[in-house]
Amino acid sequence: MAALRPLGPVGFEEAQSGLEAIERLSVVPVDLVVLDLNMPDVHGLEVLRFVRSHHAFRQIPVVVLTTRGDEESRAAALREGATLYLTKPFSPSELAPQVREFLPQA
Repeated sequence: MAALRPLGPVGFEEAQSGLEAIERLSVVPVDLVVLDLNMPDVHGLEVLRFVRSHHAFRQIPVVVLTTRGDEESRAAALREGATLYLTKPFSPSELAPQVREFLPQA
């Protein structure tokens, strides 16, 4: 994700669907999840529930970045354990500083 390049040498894994996100999370260790609610096959909230329900992933920060700006979606994501909820469009220059605080300090 180009908006996170200012974070420096951070590796990224991308998933095209909710199911792929769950599969990759189970195989590739990550320090942070950036999640859209609008994902094919498995809704982003289901992915978030998966992350929060498994001990190995529970402490991973999850930033929801989505087009859903309604209060119901925001409240649901925060209730399910989202660390941060941002809506699109967003300012790429503001994303990295907001996300940096959730990453482990090198």
